[in-house]
Amino acid sequence: MEASKVNQLKLFIQQCDSNPALLQDPALKFFRDYLEKLGAKLPASAYGKGESAKKTEAKDSFVDESDDDMPELEEQFGPSSTSPKVPEETASDDEVVESEVELDNEGVIEPDNDPPQKMGDPSIEVTDEKRDEAQTAKSKAMEAMADGDLDEAVNHLTEAIECNPTSAIIYATRASVFVKMKKPNAAIRDANAAIKINPDSAKGYKWRGMARAMLGHWEEAAKDLHLASRLDYDEEISAVLKKVEPNVHKIEDHHRKYERLRREKDERKKERERQRRRAEAQAAYEKAKKQEKASTCKPCGATGGCSGGMPGGFPGGMPAGGMPGDVDMSKILNDPELMAAFSDPDVMTALQDVMKNPANLAKYQANPKIAPVIAKMMGKFAGK
Repeated sequence: MEASKVNQLKLFIQQCDSNPALLQDPALKFFRDYLEKLGAKLPASAYGKGESAKKTEAKDSFVDESDDDMPELEEQFGPSSTSPKVPEETASDDEVVESEVELDNEGVIEPDNDPPQKMGDPSIEVTDEKRDEAQTAKSKAMEAMADGDLDEAVNHLTEAIECNPTSAIIYATRASVFVKMKKPNAAIRDANAAIKINPDSAKGYKWRGMARAMLGHWEEAAKDLHLASRLDYDEEISAVLKKVEPNVHKIEDHHRKYERLRREKDERKKERERQRRRAEAQAAYEKAKKQEKASTCKPCGATGGCSGGMPGGFPGGMPAGGMPGDVDMSKILNDPELMAAFSDPDVMTALQDVMKNPANLAKYQANPKIAPVIAKMMGKFAGK
C-alpha cells in the first residue's frame, strides 16, 4: 500500500478513536462490521439509534482477550487471575509466645527483703591500730561461726568492716555468713563490695555466685562461679556448678529455639511481602497487556491509536503501545530496586498511565522519582 494511503488510514483511525460517533455513518457500516468480525468491542456511541453490536462466532479470527492468550505469563507466574493471591497469615505466623522452661529449682528460696546491712565508710583513714582491731573482730566472728552462732558472727564482721572498710576479704567473709543464713540479697551486697575493692576477689565471685544460685538466677550464678573457679578453684564451687550448669543449658537451648522461631517468622513475613509485590506487579502487567490489546488497531496492526514510538528520550526506547510482548518479566520481578519502586503507589500509577498510552511518558520525563524507574525498565526491555 502506498505511504500516502497508509497515512490517510492512520488519520481516519485517529479520528474514529477520538470520536467513535463517526462510525454511525451508514457509509461506514461495512468498516464497523469488519471491526466487529475481528472481535473489536466498539463503544455505544459508534452505533446509531436502534443499532447494537452484532454477536460473532468467528472466535478463531480474532485474539481472545481472556487470560488464556498469555501462555508465556502463565509459564512464569502460574494461572492468571484478576485478583492475584498473596499467601495468608497462618496460626504459625502469630506472635511467638515463649513457654516456661522446666528447670530444677530445688533449693531456690524467696529473696530476703531485710534493710541493707551496715557498710563501711571507704573515705576514712585506716590506721594500723584499726587494722588490728578489725583482725581481732574477724577472729571472734570465726569463733562464733564455729559455734553456729551466725548472728553473732555477722555482728563481729560488721565491727571489723567499720574498722577496716578497705578489706575485700572481710566483706567476702560476711557474704559467706549471709549465704549460710539464706539471705542471698545481703550476701550479694557484700560480695559486690568485695569485688569493687578487689576485682580479682575469688571469694567475692564465689559467694555472689552461690547467692544468685539460691535465687534461681542460673546464668548469672554460672558466670560468677566459673570466674571464681578460674581465680581459685575449690570443690565447693564445683559441686554447686554441677547443679547450676544443667539449668543454664536448658535456658540457652530455650533461647536458641525461640530466637530461631522469631527469625523464621520474620523470614515468612518478608517472603509474603515479596510475593505481594510480585502479585501486584503481575496484576499491573496483565492489566497493561489487556489495555494494549483493547487499544490495538486491527486494520493496520499498530497499537496505542496508531501512534509511533515512545517519546521522551528515555534510553532503550519502547515500542508503541507500551510493554513489548516478548519481554522476560523475571528480569523485572527479580530486580530489588524495581520491586521496591513498585510498592510506591505513585510509581505504579505512572507506569499504568504510560503503558496505557506511551505518549503520556512526556508527563513524567522530569519527575525525579518516576523517570529513573521507567528508564531502568527500558533497559530491561532492551536486554540490558
